[in-house]
Amino acid sequence: MLHGPRHTVLLIEADKSLRRLIALGLQYRGMHVIEASSPASLPALEAQMPGLVVLDIDGDARSDHSLLALAQAHPYLSSLPIVVLAWNSLVPAGVNDDSPQTQVTWLTKPFDARTLYATIEQVLDANQAISSTSKEEVLLVGARFIAPPTTPSPSIWPFLTAVGLLLLFTGLMTQITISALGLLVVIVALLWWTLGTKTKHEPVSLEIS
Repeated sequence: MLHGPRHTVLLIEADKSLRRLIALGLQYRGMHVIEASSPASLPALEAQMPGLVVLDIDGDARSDHSLLALAQAHPYLSSLPIVVLAWNSLVPAGVNDDSPQTQVTWLTKPFDARTLYATIEQVLDANQAISSTSKEEVLLVGARFIAPPTTPSPSIWPFLTAVGLLLLFTGLMTQITISALGLLVVIVALLWWTLGTKTKHEPVSLEIS
């Protein structure tokens, strides 16, 4: 079963039993299926645009290549990839099997169900990859015309850091110098006071001969 985003497939098959069988297999693989019996009897597609068309062009007696022309002329299907199921992939003269806007993949009968589902998945994945690449190119082209936001030059930050460290160092050294001077003044004052006190109270001895 497929994982990731859910794909939508338009299945155009005249045989009701075969159409239901193919639809069940696609739904089991995680796809949403829109069923129709012919290109002329399509349901409204505006709300659920498919990503791929599976078209069986075989009628009761022969392959009807005009069904492919109808699908290619449809306003909603002309740009979608189409997987064509047919007993004979040889296109009669005068029939356009591939328009400039349509990618057509032929799957010749008989084939087993696994081949059909693998082909559908490959076409869907390839188409999704092309769409993603186109979106990236559009974004890249658009980005060329948008000026990038201006940011401060990174070269100023080392200078500001050095200035900050210098101011911090200067402040610390100033505080240390002032503290040392204060401590020196206190020590000198204490020494002065102590020596002065001793000199004042020292007894004077007089010798009389």
